[in-house]
Amino acid sequence: MDWHQLEGNWEKLKGQVKQKWAKFTDDDLNMVKGRKDELIGRIKHVYGSAHEDAVKQSEEFMKSIKGNSTSDKH
Repeated sequence: MDWHQLEGNWEKLKGQVKQKWAKFTDDDLNMVKGRKDELIGRIKHVYGSAHEDAVKQSEEFMKSIKGNSTSDKH
C-alpha cells in the first residue's frame, strides 16, 4: 500500500490510525484524510514529536498495514 491508496481507503483505516495514535480526535482524523504530510503534522502537534520521529512513525505505520488493508483475516 502506498500513500495514495491509504488516502483512498481512509475511512476503512481510521480505526487502525486511532489505535496507533490514541490521542487523535475525530477532528484530527478528519484533517489527515490519509495524507502523509497532514499525518506527520498531526503527530508533531498532538504528541510533540520532532519531525524526524513523526516521519519514522508514519513510515512504520505504513509498513504495518501493508498488505493488510484489503484482507479481513481474523
